Amino acid sequence: MDALEGVGERDPHAGAAHVHVEPSRGWIALKPGELWEYRELLYFLTLRDIKVRYKQTALGAAWAIIQPFFTMLVFSLFFGRLAGVPSDGVPYPIFAYVALLPWNYFAGSLGLSATSVVSSANLIKKVYFPRLVVPISGVLSGLLDFAIASVVLLMMMAYYGIRPTAATLLLPGFLLLALVTALGIGMWLSALNVEFRDVRHAVPFLTQFWMFATPVAYPSSLLSEPWRSLYGLNPMVGVVEGFRWALLGTTPPGTMLALSVLISVLIFVSGAYYFRRMEKTFADLV
Repeated sequence: MDALEGVGERDPHAGAAHVHVEPSRGWIALKPGELWEYRELLYFLTLRDIKVRYKQTALGAAWAIIQPFFTMLVFSLFFGRLAGVPSDGVPYPIFAYVALLPWNYFAGSLGLSATSVVSSANLIKKVYFPRLVVPISGVLSGLLDFAIASVVLLMMMAYYGIRPTAATLLLPGFLLLALVTALGIGMWLSALNVEFRDVRHAVPFLTQFWMFATPVAYPSSLLSEPWRSLYGLNPMVGVVEGFRWALLGTTPPGTMLALSVLISVLIFVSGAYYFRRMEKTFADLV
């Protein structure tokens, strides 16, 4: 009884307008216009996710800085100093932090969106709205943490004397690529999580494995061609290397970025259609 279609008809006896709601069939359209109609709901759900995250916490939004900063310190000690991992000619601490910034946004957004439908079960059972609003709100709420953690990045750039270049203007595009990737995978996992609750247990393992499969603690330049370009099949590779290139002037991602964009778009489109296909069962299963 989810993903319902509404058709307004006039009752000839009562003279009132009624809406007949029927379950959708087949691979239904995404209906972006419907999402726009419910933009206020999206705003309030995003605000709810932000408030819940920091409710009854002693440090509040400071956690958005603590996690990437201390992870950067650990990476700098073990990978940068002890293991001697190269950092493309830039100081290893900022090399790691620039990668952790989009990675933490991606991992946090993926975790929220993957469990968002089940977490909103009470709302989904009571009223109709486009269910895509739920995972989208989880991804948007992480942007605040990203903005807060970016303050430390600006301080580190000033400390190391790194000045922004014209390529820095492309950062919103790389952030959008991370958002699209997280939302695409989040839609797949949130729909699967309704039927198979194993998904919520698998997500932490998935993100942990994915981080080491992404050049967060090491540069992609360790790979030779054509493997370096094929590495872009991991969409987060294009995001991380794009951030480093735009902020630190490392090697341009090139073909690697093009592959990352292509895979991200495919994941997003397929995830959106799968989510819309399955959402008619959500109210019965959650």
